[in-house]
Amino acid sequence: MQNIDAFKQLLQTPRRIAIVTHPKPDADALGSSLGLAGYLNKGGHQVQVVTPTDYPKFLQWMPGNDGVLNYERPEHAAAARQAFASAEVIFCLDFPCLSRIGELGELVRQSAARKVLIDHHLQPEMFADFTLSRTEAAATCQLIYELIVDLGDADLIDTEIAECLYAGIMTDTGSFRHSNTTRQVYLVCADLVGRGVSINRINRLVYDTNTEERMRFLGFALKDKLVVVPEYRLAYFAISAGELEQYHSQTGDTEGLVNYGLSIENIVFAALFTERDGMVRISFRSVGDFSVNEFARAHFDGGGHKNAAGGRSTLTLPDTVAKFLAAVPQYQAALQNADAEVVGG
Repeated sequence: MQNIDAFKQLLQTPRRIAIVTHPKPDADALGSSLGLAGYLNKGGHQVQVVTPTDYPKFLQWMPGNDGVLNYERPEHAAAARQAFASAEVIFCLDFPCLSRIGELGELVRQSAARKVLIDHHLQPEMFADFTLSRTEAAATCQLIYELIVDLGDADLIDTEIAECLYAGIMTDTGSFRHSNTTRQVYLVCADLVGRGVSINRINRLVYDTNTEERMRFLGFALKDKLVVVPEYRLAYFAISAGELEQYHSQTGDTEGLVNYGLSIENIVFAALFTERDGMVRISFRSVGDFSVNEFARAHFDGGGHKNAAGGRSTLTLPDTVAKFLAAVPQYQAALQNADAEVVGG
């Protein structure tokens, strides 16, 4: 982070602090928010974590979860707005631009608070007073860990903070399988494990805590909804709102589904279209040199990492899929030539 001394000085005095992350937070988003909150609480700050939406049940074990305000819940909205209105410092974690967080983005922009952006996605918006943006970092949780160390406060990382940070790094590296799993990632995680993280426990909480409905939904999706287009080395799923309702789908139940498509031999591009609340949300994944970030930005008002990105569409689900399939042929050469190296982001 540039101006690290000024940032450190800002935190020398107890402050009213709000922390916000992106909609439908994943383990990195929630883990970085709660891990940072745990650290700031030790400095005597008054900290409030706000999420724009709900998040999966399998993340709700994280220390500090009980104090999170979910802005889309009517009973939390007023308190969330007050947290931003009264904040002296606002941390924006794991998203690159304020438009990503909808209404909350305007609350942040209009606030007189000092703003801090900590993120590892491409194309960060330069709205903050302090920015820590490193696209080569495996996870925002990694950046939070490194920032705490740079501030000279490594001794304040206890087991609860370490669990939050480890979960985010574990998931954003695909359980240490993706090419963003660097030597530094292992060094960070070794230190977190040394602070009391149980690898087995965190893995089970995140990956092996499923409802029966989710398991049946995954079986249905793999059997009936998987489409493979060999000439484009492409696989995709399109899941309607009715199908989600049929399987009593909860937030997080589609997590990881797109990766099943990408795991198919000779597939280098995978997509998941999910119809919710009158909008189609899209997850893109790729391997090798094919940039789903560029694809998402060009066609679906999205973005993210080179090999892991998202988008959205206000068209119907069939029209969204048709738009997608109409765009893919122009990338045929790039898809045919994509190196099938396992990567992630």
